[in-house]
Amino acid sequence: MENIEDPSPLRITPTVRALSSALRGKRDSDRGNGDRVFPEPEKLWFKESSAKNLRNRDFLSPTTMLNTLYADGQVPPVVMSRVLSLHGSGVLPVAGGEVMGEGLRVRVDRAAAFRTVLADGATEYLKPSSQRQGCVVLNCPALHPRPNTPTPDTLGLGQLRTVLLADHMGALLRRQGFTVFFCPTLPKDSDISAFLRALGVDWPTAPANWTNEEREEKIQEALESSPYREKEMERGRRTSGGGVRSAEEGEDEGVLRVNLKRAFQEEGLLGYDPSLGTCTVHRDSVSHLAQLDLSTSDCKVAIVTALHVTSCQDEFRQQQIAMLWRASGAKHTQRHLVCGPVKTPGSHLTAAQYLQLRRGQMKEASEMKYGDQVEGQTWDDIIKVMTSATVRFELLSTVHTSPVTLDVQKEGGVSTKGPRGGVFVMYNCARLHTLFDSYERGVDKGLYPEIPEGSQLDFSSLKEEGEWLLLFNYLVPFSELLDQSGQALDCEGGGARVNIKTEQICKFLVSLSKDFSSYYNRVHVLGEPLPHLFNQMFCRLYLLRALRELYHSALDTLNLPPIRQL
Repeated sequence: MENIEDPSPLRITPTVRALSSALRGKRDSDRGNGDRVFPEPEKLWFKESSAKNLRNRDFLSPTTMLNTLYADGQVPPVVMSRVLSLHGSGVLPVAGGEVMGEGLRVRVDRAAAFRTVLADGATEYLKPSSQRQGCVVLNCPALHPRPNTPTPDTLGLGQLRTVLLADHMGALLRRQGFTVFFCPTLPKDSDISAFLRALGVDWPTAPANWTNEEREEKIQEALESSPYREKEMERGRRTSGGGVRSAEEGEDEGVLRVNLKRAFQEEGLLGYDPSLGTCTVHRDSVSHLAQLDLSTSDCKVAIVTALHVTSCQDEFRQQQIAMLWRASGAKHTQRHLVCGPVKTPGSHLTAAQYLQLRRGQMKEASEMKYGDQVEGQTWDDIIKVMTSATVRFELLSTVHTSPVTLDVQKEGGVSTKGPRGGVFVMYNCARLHTLFDSYERGVDKGLYPEIPEGSQLDFSSLKEEGEWLLLFNYLVPFSELLDQSGQALDCEGGGARVNIKTEQICKFLVSLSKDFSSYYNRVHVLGEPLPHLFNQMFCRLYLLRALRELYHSALDTLNLPPIRQL
């Protein structure tokens, strides 16, 4: 049969599936007896990631798994043949494998993988593996008026966390093909809008004199005619708490109440607090619903999801808002992304004070490292981006349901050295730009030729263990990492709450920076200008150019522009 090279990008998941299929084969012929229980395919293999294990294997099927498939864990020759001849769409090429004490280990043909990923620029590895359709409205309750528009001095750190998380989710979902809108719309020249811009958050705004009264009237009328409106004969029942005020005796007349518990029970909605009960509708709630109605009106597709990004303190109130919206006739899917609290032991800071503290610490750290050159607009811009990176990584690197504890002591400082989140990531991204600037200067001086086409290079020269680690742990898996937020939204039956691994991009970038820094400190990429060394240098430049674009792609999901020099 003619061997035609598969043009599909290499992926981890298809490779693990193909390995599992090869190991299991046709169950009836491969198993030793009819009573043997087979493990789930995704549990048969796991991808290695540590530098130590990658020295002798890339994938491993542990001995415990082999023992469940075959008597005494002995892999039949026909099965080994299937594993070693593995191929398919997106499947990494196999170079060899053997059964050892730890299990069946498989090694990838690394030269072929380097060539496949890098030769054409690795662009397919910097975007989601598939595009999705649908509209997502990211609603941030912390920014809604109650009754006044929040300011940086009234915004808490837990609320700031929800805003940055919504901003990050919006960038991720847009990359996957979703149409994304943000709610609420903020007054254009408000202090909160300027504050968010300083953090790189582009939240939608409208002129200060803009009103949404027409939609508010429509929502009010819809609630008054809702089948879940409490009738006069039902009054006297307890109202639900959590920020919705109860009417005093004698104030019943003209008061609009909605039975939220009956709404979610009759609509078959899971995961809502059974104590929601009946709530009184107030103007700030109607304003909130009108903003949601406005945001969803711009969605031109049939599938619309409203994702409420809220703090744990506000979760109950937001469930009330969600059920009020449902009671008004909105049929959109609603999910709740709930964030844990932000703790600052020993002090209490508003969002404005926190940003001011981190900006001052960032400037002080830069002056200590770079001295008098830290002045002018260029450095102001650098400090602004580095401060934003510090804040985002501090608030987004933790699982969203878990609390975040911040060190906000003035003497704590922000280090420009060491693997400490955003600063460390931005610094290593800048190192890549400096490397290519140095190479271009070498080309201008006649020391190095221009980088040739990838097809002209022998990628087998990439033998340093850090090179394979950077490709196998970061470049190849990145597109599947980008897929995860959309996949989580697609999951049905999970109830009102949705859990998304929102911390993974930040953790990915920190881990990448540690491994890249280790490699860069160990390997001299721009070697002596000798022709016999050029192939290896160019192969390394292809790898590091792809890493530079990987940094840009990942930072873009955090709305952080790369720093090109430090």
